[in-house]
Amino acid sequence: MAAAKTIVLLPGEHFAGDERFRVRTLLGSCVSIVLWQPQRLIGAMSHFVLAGAPAGQARALNGRYGDEALALMLADLGGLGVTPADCLAKIFGGGAMFEAGPRQRLPDVGRQNGEAARTLLQRHGIPIVSESLFGDGHRQIIFSIRTGEVWMRHVRQSTANARSAA
Repeated sequence: MAAAKTIVLLPGEHFAGDERFRVRTLLGSCVSIVLWQPQRLIGAMSHFVLAGAPAGQARALNGRYGDEALALMLADLGGLGVTPADCLAKIFGGGAMFEAGPRQRLPDVGRQNGEAARTLLQRHGIPIVSESLFGDGHRQIIFSIRTGEVWMRHVRQSTANARSAA
């Protein structure tokens, strides 16, 4: 069998395809939802930035927002003959990327994103079989649609800071 073609997702992007593809991305506070249909070897992955879009904006769906990214993924999977009930889900990301000072109160965007992903999948009846959420630092993930495996490397913020100081 030929080597899988690698697709790299940037923030706001998603991809759906078959076993010929491998999908990768780098996440900080952003979250990726990975959906896989094991019998047909079809999957999808998103890279969303915020849990939901600001209210009151009439526009096309935008993959930068979790609810809309999932809607886009499900539409693409539907075009490939896959329903949400056929899928297994994995969730990654939602890391804290900035340290708040003693008097600063930063919104925890990563936590909001991770919780939104859980809620969205539950609402669609898609079981979550694995997750790596929250904590600090970033995650690099690679999803093999052929096997359904997701390889993840989690680099903690303190490790990244030590490397940059060296």
